[in-house]
Amino acid sequence: MVGVVEYGSGNILSVHNALFMAGADPTPCSTPEDLARAERLVLPGVGAFASCAEGLARAGLREALCREVLERGKPILGICVGMQLMARVSHEDGLHQGLGWLDADVVRLTPADPTLRIPQIGWNDLAWRPGSPLFRGLPPRPDCYFVHSFHLRFDSDEHVEATCDYGGPVTAAARKRNICATQFHPEKSQDVGLAILRNFLEWTP
Repeated sequence: MVGVVEYGSGNILSVHNALFMAGADPTPCSTPEDLARAERLVLPGVGAFASCAEGLARAGLREALCREVLERGKPILGICVGMQLMARVSHEDGLHQGLGWLDADVVRLTPADPTLRIPQIGWNDLAWRPGSPLFRGLPPRPDCYFVHSFHLRFDSDEHVEATCDYGGPVTAAARKRNICATQFHPEKSQDVGLAILRNFLEWTP
């Protein structure tokens, strides 16, 4: 069972539909008991980091997610702000604590080209790490759909799976043990996004 974490944020319906098209039978997870029943998890997120983090805590899912992912080793895919929640802290509108799963901080996009607008909205091509299970079978520069003003700045490139260029390198995907995440929206990235979701569903960390 693939559980989609529901905590009052995220484009839940489109994520459910994309997972279904990728061959999964997604189930909403809004309680710790739901998370415990899932075999793998998807953590979507849209909007401000702070409100998403508060939504997780309010639903009692923060500790439950840490238990299922860190202690029980369930594979998880974070999408957009769901990826950002996996970082240590976010600098969006102050300083806010993340889950601390990834050795990274969430920082604002700072493109060197002043004509590039923030947020980045639209299609951008990725450079992905050879051998990445998330991008298996995809062309070297697949196009994916982004909507964001912030991204993850890692301590090192060890867990960076893909980047895009937006007036400088932008973290597009990451993977660490049983945790993977995309800053772009696979559910909005058409055939490429469905292929990435299928790869996640087949991935055995």
